[in-house]
Amino acid sequence: MTSSPLPRILRRRGEPEYPTFLELFFDLVYIFMLSRLAAGFAEDLSLRGAAQTAVLLMAAWWVWVLTAWLTDLFNPRLPIIQATVLAVMLGTLLMAIAVPEAFDRYGWLFVAAYFGIHLVRDAVLIAGTRVNRPIQARSIRVFFWFGVTAAPWVAGVFVEGTTRLLLWAFAVAIDLGSARFGWPTPRMGRTELASQIFTGTHLSERHRAIFIIALGELVLTAGRGLSLSEFEAGRTMANAFGFGSAVLLFLLYFHRVRQLLAPPNVAVVERVRPGTSTSYSHLVMVAGVLTVSTSVSLVTERPFGPTPASWAAVILGGPALFLLGSALFDAVVTGRLLWSRALGVVVLGGLAPAGTQLPPLAVQVVANLVLLLILVGETWAPRLRLFGATAPAR
Repeated sequence: MTSSPLPRILRRRGEPEYPTFLELFFDLVYIFMLSRLAAGFAEDLSLRGAAQTAVLLMAAWWVWVLTAWLTDLFNPRLPIIQATVLAVMLGTLLMAIAVPEAFDRYGWLFVAAYFGIHLVRDAVLIAGTRVNRPIQARSIRVFFWFGVTAAPWVAGVFVEGTTRLLLWAFAVAIDLGSARFGWPTPRMGRTELASQIFTGTHLSERHRAIFIIALGELVLTAGRGLSLSEFEAGRTMANAFGFGSAVLLFLLYFHRVRQLLAPPNVAVVERVRPGTSTSYSHLVMVAGVLTVSTSVSLVTERPFGPTPASWAAVILGGPALFLLGSALFDAVVTGRLLWSRALGVVVLGGLAPAGTQLPPLAVQVVANLVLLLILVGETWAPRLRLFGATAPAR
């Protein structure tokens, strides 16, 4: 990679690649973050509410991604890295506190915490890699692009409504998009998209962990709803099916991940381009789980009666987002589209108009049935093909 000396702050090849306890501890703050996002979305199901939730989720996700990359490239057992992770965790907690009022009176807190996180992290990493210029250049490029987006983020604090939403949406799109192009920086070039800066096993485990955290928030929503339902039939069933959704999403995710991330394939995510793509596809999957959590709250509130179009979109859209993200993830790793999940997205979208003719609980059941059929099809189809191939001729 380079003849420059490797600073002590960097992770060495051959060191344990699985996440440390501190990294798993850091993930816990995202249960609070995701629950705040889901609750806020449930209160405002308009297009504006969906867009605001998406912007806040992408900002929170970008903090998580950069922290996962931090502990992938740098030694997570060093005290300075551990202190940095804890500082990021505190900043994330402040962002989560600001979420319900981020587009109102607490916009300044959200932005201050967001940029405080990046300033602390980049200050540590740029100083810690000064003896290795190529490694240091990576952190400088990331810092440069946060400087570019500082203007729209800060400007958004001083305006309201649609203007703040547009400024922040532009800023977070640049934050995520700059990585996809290797953070091109004047006079420093960019990080080559084919270069190896990730440890495949570590990054894959980090993605699995945050997906489990998202499922944990969904289980928390279902459990909380069940505890407050007084075991009324409709509300009890809504939360029981919510728990069923969590089980189905878990099985669909890990059924495929076990196949995709076998040792020959895990090295795919060690490159910049596929490494960032797997992070983006997991963002879509986590957004799907968050939307399912929102739908459980809605159906618990009113399981029967007419289903508003916005409710149908949320109840069916959550599973659709998950299937879309998992299909994208599959395409990144294998280069092929998983047609069963792509078809599931189409089916769920096609059912949306009919969903308004059913009670919310029935729409929730239909969404779970689509997930169940996909799981059964993916589980049994290979076995049936194998049975047909090995059956003796008569």
